[in-house]
Amino acid sequence: MSKQVAVILSGCGVQDGSEIYETTLTLLRLDQLGIGYRCFAPDIMQYHVIDHRNGEAIEGETRSVLLESARLVRGNIAPLGELEADEFDAVILPGGFGAAKNLSNFAEAGSDMEPLAELVEAVAPFHEARKPIGLMCIAPALVPKLLGPGIAVTIGHDPGVAGAISSMGGLHRSCGVEDIVVDFENRVVTTPAYMLATRIGEAATGIFKLVERIDELMDL
Repeated sequence: MSKQVAVILSGCGVQDGSEIYETTLTLLRLDQLGIGYRCFAPDIMQYHVIDHRNGEAIEGETRSVLLESARLVRGNIAPLGELEADEFDAVILPGGFGAAKNLSNFAEAGSDMEPLAELVEAVAPFHEARKPIGLMCIAPALVPKLLGPGIAVTIGHDPGVAGAISSMGGLHRSCGVEDIVVDFENRVVTTPAYMLATRIGEAATGIFKLVERIDELMDL
């Protein structure tokens, strides 16, 4: 496996961490294409813990983003601070509201959000080196503050999130669940995934296209 991709996670579970299906589908397609990968997550506490049966916050419970992310990848994970861009050819951020709660404060601050400083330090070198960057679901909302203004991304059709992206200087493009948006100049690939998906097959189509385009861009 000559190509290597860093995958950045934000916990375990759609409501307070990384979306499990999105993460699994990303890793599956990377493996199917013969691309090596390593997963990373910040060594911080979650914004909150959600009961995924009813969507309500669990009072008094705290969990580690790093330890929860480890559940998704059978323990094969490293702290985000150990990610060195020069060891990888691309980076991918699956979605789930952990991206908006743990990797940034977008869920709370909207267009006034700030990405986690450690995330900026990890991802900015990929952008500077023109290495491909993939983001899905809600994660593309971070792009204007994470990578800079004027980059085309998609979260699907949600007018509120699209408006926030525009307010931060991003360029939002409407997109169907099974498709991707590619900013070739900035080498950024995004797909709506579970911002629109109603079943796992829909999410898989767009996610597989994203990984395949990242694979192509690594060759350019």
